Amino acid sequence: MDKMVSIVVPCFNEQEALPIFFDEFIRVFKELEYDWELLLVDDGSKDDTLAIMKSLSAKDKRVRYFSFSKNFGKESAMYAGFCNARGDYIVVMDADMQDPPNLLPQMIEILETKEYDSVATRRETRSGEPPIRSFFARSFYKLINTISDSEIVDGARDFRLMKRDMVDAIVGMQEYNRFSKGIFGWVGFKTYWLPYQNIERVAGKTKWSFWKLFKYAIDGIVNFSQVPLSVTSWLGIIMTIASFLALVFVVFRRVVFGDPVAGWASTVCVIIFMGGIQLLCLGIMGQYIAKLYLESKKRPHYIIRETNVEAAKKCG
Repeated sequence: MDKMVSIVVPCFNEQEALPIFFDEFIRVFKELEYDWELLLVDDGSKDDTLAIMKSLSAKDKRVRYFSFSKNFGKESAMYAGFCNARGDYIVVMDADMQDPPNLLPQMIEILETKEYDSVATRRETRSGEPPIRSFFARSFYKLINTISDSEIVDGARDFRLMKRDMVDAIVGMQEYNRFSKGIFGWVGFKTYWLPYQNIERVAGKTKWSFWKLFKYAIDGIVNFSQVPLSVTSWLGIIMTIASFLALVFVVFRRVVFGDPVAGWASTVCVIIFMGGIQLLCLGIMGQYIAKLYLESKKRPHYIIRETNVEAAKKCG
């Protein structure tokens, strides 16, 4: 088989899980008649993740590693892998075994036998996940699919297999503020959704706290929807009209009935409410302005400190 499969694996403090993942990966690909390369991206790990990558590369020259100068984030790690992948098919998956390698043969078969450009995975259940986290995750998917033109399937994982044309389109989107789940949907192409049961991490601890997930969700909304800005504009118009009508009522009451306006407490409440609305609107606009500010700087998505690839590409 002449086709090559590139497997991109972002890693951040995965010294415990990485050897387990590699053993399972080798077991799976021994049964497949495909050339392969494994691209391990060390996203500024503080443990022995890089040392393990080097040892795996020494065992098998098809293992290529990239080590960032600091933690740039999973989005940058995936982007670095996509930029340097040489395969006809490109896979992105995690090292913690929550993306099971034993699904790869089925995913490759689907691309080979059916008219799809990618095979993406989604979790059917969220077993083992805190209920409050599951609730907010489902709410986020409903919200972003309502206000965005980029479809994101509930339970979607980053774990997916793509043809070269789709990856080239993704690499061509060089925006600094990346939200891959939205990008995968925005570029189009035909995607087959493969459901599977949720799997717990094989080792180590999750790097995604509730606060990090919340910020990631905000990034997704800001990057792929202008609805918050539209809501802010309409809210400003509505509040202006309401304030004008209230002013007319107060003047009319004073002129006709000679009634003084009593109640400083209610006045203070209205002022505080209006101030809160204004700050909320400014905060929403600030999010978009901040994104524009970061894009205008043209900073690199990542900086490679060490690699075993002679001509590593630095896209964007």
